[in-house]
Amino acid sequence: MLQQRNLILAIVLSMAVLFGFEYFFGAKQPPMTAQQQDSAQMAAPSNGQMAAPSSVQAPGQSPVAAPQVPAQPGAAVPTPGGMTPGAASLSREEALAADISPRIGIDTARLHGSIRLRGARIDDLSLVDYRETVDPQSPEISLLSPPGAPLPYYAEFGWVAGTPGVKVPDADTLWQADRGALGVDAPVTLTWDNGEGLRFIRKIAIDHDFMFSITQAVENTGAGAVTLFPYGLVSRINTPALLNYYILHEGPLGVFDGTLKEVKYSALKDDGEVKHTSTGGWMGITDKYWLTALVTDQSMPVTGRFLYQPRDGRDGYQADFLGAAFTVEPGGRIETSNHLFSGAKEVKLLDRYTDELGIKNFDLAIDFGWFYFMTKPFFLSIQFLHGILGNMGLAILAFTVVLKLVFFPLANKSYRSMSKMKLLQPELKKLQERFKDDRARLNQEMMSLYKKEQVNPLSGCLPIVIQIPVFFALYKVLFVSIEMRHEPFYGWIRDLAAPDPTTVFNLFGLIPWDPPNMLMLGAWPLIMGVTMWMQQKLNPTPADPTQAKIMMFLPIMFTFMLAHFAAGLVIYWTWNNLLSITQQWVIMKRMGAKT
Repeated sequence: MLQQRNLILAIVLSMAVLFGFEYFFGAKQPPMTAQQQDSAQMAAPSNGQMAAPSSVQAPGQSPVAAPQVPAQPGAAVPTPGGMTPGAASLSREEALAADISPRIGIDTARLHGSIRLRGARIDDLSLVDYRETVDPQSPEISLLSPPGAPLPYYAEFGWVAGTPGVKVPDADTLWQADRGALGVDAPVTLTWDNGEGLRFIRKIAIDHDFMFSITQAVENTGAGAVTLFPYGLVSRINTPALLNYYILHEGPLGVFDGTLKEVKYSALKDDGEVKHTSTGGWMGITDKYWLTALVTDQSMPVTGRFLYQPRDGRDGYQADFLGAAFTVEPGGRIETSNHLFSGAKEVKLLDRYTDELGIKNFDLAIDFGWFYFMTKPFFLSIQFLHGILGNMGLAILAFTVVLKLVFFPLANKSYRSMSKMKLLQPELKKLQERFKDDRARLNQEMMSLYKKEQVNPLSGCLPIVIQIPVFFALYKVLFVSIEMRHEPFYGWIRDLAAPDPTTVFNLFGLIPWDPPNMLMLGAWPLIMGVTMWMQQKLNPTPADPTQAKIMMFLPIMFTFMLAHFAAGLVIYWTWNNLLSITQQWVIMKRMGAKT
């Protein structure tokens, strides 16, 4: 009896900690809908775009000196200069319009934007397939933004001089382009001559999705050999609006020699700089759904770095790499190729890049977490079912049935044991009345009864124990997978990744009143709570009164907690409860237990 009580209490406390921690401490802000999260993460105050820095100083400003911590002897990756005073008062569109530098347009089926020819910087990018809200007419998600915008964010490639006195292109260099627009089958070639015998060539290409190919070459028509180090950087000014969930990483990350490294914004502010050496790899800055990452030549030794450097009183973050030295002889030519990914973290797309480009662990940009061995297979299974059924909500329901079939033997054994426990309830009550003043003798007699009837009182807890990691893995899938974003179900559920938008406190919309977030208790969470209560009524009543009260309180507690979780997760939990109730009821009916 004591063992049973302690185990169930441990399960209750574990689940309370699991969901209670996430509910009360997971976010340092009030809970937000998926649309609000996207806006907070992605947008400038006027249009909702992500935060980011610029490596190009505004006109009339001198650059901030690069920190003298060489990644290679005599070389250091550049860092952005300051920002124009008062520039943040401009919107993103106004900042682009005010920029007098010529630009090359980017127009593909999935990307819109431009490349600034002064500095050859990619600082204007929006995602065609993704909108700020479920309304298909809402603005495109803005990913990269120029200097002067409220939240600048950009990528840049170049060379660092290893030979003293060599003039290399910088943020003020005006490149010449061979065409006015970049397309899938129309790469752009940029050229610049330093007037001292070096000609710099940069070819930029884009595929059908979000991957840029950057090929840099240098031709030496001078009289002496020159040493150069290739670099790439992704830079962001200001800390973006963060979700601050314990289970989600936001900020700099990368894979070095096959190992994932994640650095929180707050940790980078404390450390100032974090460096890793690697052969190949990738590094960048991630948000919940979006990623901007540098992908180096996978055979080239590099030093990757995450850097924090305040600029004009604003936070500045940078992820960069510095490659091995290249020496270009007189009359010679050197060339290196790297990639830039800037777009949505789609699982199948990242997997394809892993195979095609040999990028190690590129899918780890998606924070599938500790249960990776479960979360990714779960996602792939749901995605497969979605392809058959045409609705992500139906795919979740079908996947739940598959899980029930997988765990059927174990659940069947457990429910049979619970049915036997239900049949023993009258005998247990007699023992409690007979030995109510002798707890030790009561436990002894109960154990004898269990042994005689071949009942394991702990087996009924197994479905709950197993369901905890399964539930958490599915929660991760719904929470971090962009494929779930803005996916509708039926009726009022227009986004499975967002909480149920209805609430009982305004009679599900009949009363014209928008309750505060803490009172958002939707229809699906209520249905889930009812199914949880129904399932509990099928189980044997705990002998301990305190334990019984705790179990009675669980449906209420979980109803309120899950009200702020993704609707897809609540639908899964409800459907899983209904399947369990059906299975348990049939077994109990066959065994003659009271239902």
